[in-house]
Amino acid sequence: MASSTSKTARASVRAGQAQGAALSVLGEFKYLIPLNKGKHVYVRNLTNAKTTHLSTSSDAFVEEIRVLAAAGHGAKIRAELVALNEAHPQDGWATTEKKLADAGIFEG
Repeated sequence: MASSTSKTARASVRAGQAQGAALSVLGEFKYLIPLNKGKHVYVRNLTNAKTTHLSTSSDAFVEEIRVLAAAGHGAKIRAELVALNEAHPQDGWATTEKKLADAGIFEG
């Protein structure tokens, strides 16, 4: 059966996992893989073991992050958004973080 995940998505996931052994990979697990200068992102979801390609301006992106935050991953995702904004301030990650915060994703 063919995989429904794109070759680029699989390569991005493998690149993220190639940093070390399983325990260190889990310690450095990245939920967000930025694309297209912050307009799109691969969201790696530990709860269902899927990587989804989404627009950062879409409602589907907000809902995917909401699922992860409800599973206890909200603080790590917010930290990733802050790090992305520091590394690439021109890509609008601060706006993306504000959108998620305004939606109540990081509360609780």
